[in-house]
Amino acid sequence: MRGIFLDEMKKLNLRYITMGINVNEQIYLATKSYIEHDKQLAKEVIAGDEKINDEEVQLEKDSLQLMALKQPMASDFRMIISALKSSSDLERIGDHAASIAVETIRVKGNERVPKIEKLIAEMTDLVRNMMEKVLDAYAKDDIEIAKSAAKIDLEIDIKFVEARKEIIAEMAKETEVAVANASYLTVIRLLERIGDHIVNLAEWVVYRNTNKLVELNPGKLDRDVAEKVVDGEKLDQDEMKLVKEAEACAQPDENL
Repeated sequence: MRGIFLDEMKKLNLRYITMGINVNEQIYLATKSYIEHDKQLAKEVIAGDEKINDEEVQLEKDSLQLMALKQPMASDFRMIISALKSSSDLERIGDHAASIAVETIRVKGNERVPKIEKLIAEMTDLVRNMMEKVLDAYAKDDIEIAKSAAKIDLEIDIKFVEARKEIIAEMAKETEVAVANASYLTVIRLLERIGDHIVNLAEWVVYRNTNKLVELNPGKLDRDVAEKVVDGEKLDQDEMKLVKEAEACAQPDENL
């Protein structure tokens, strides 16, 4: 009976890792479509989000079945719960990737700013590296790798602040790229949120191995770090006005 449970648990872990790899690919393709202005690729990413949703539903179903039928021990229960909770974060990351793809379609044909798109590409590289590390930590049950993955979130936050400053500067001097600027703000915020969700994944790796729910977000662990990043995010009244004007210029594409 125990052997059957362990086999099922291995299958559950494999499904989780597979889902994580697919989500990471969605992030890559979404930002690739955005930077390369590839509307067709963006549509494929949006369509691919349904597969991610289906994977989450299946993983949830398998997890609940394991808990109901196999009567897991306490340590087994943690393994199942961590996979169940983590799959929810993976699904949200997939949603954010699809939202980036939507932005590709919405701003296609509008004037763009290469310097800002370079920063978006750099944010994406950090996010994907962070995801790869946390999946490796999950596969190896290695809390140190999980913690090192979570630390990358600070780099993403700093890059977010840098990109936001560049966007604000463009807003102040270029009316031709107003739609693109509003879109850039959306995309960098989505990437920043993806980083936060990956921190959650790292925290579940720690939980499944220690039975402890820990805080791994660098900004929450270190007050000085948090204040530094928050200060960088602050906008004065003139900058906020520019942001609102840019967002008002952005109209949704009815042909999505």
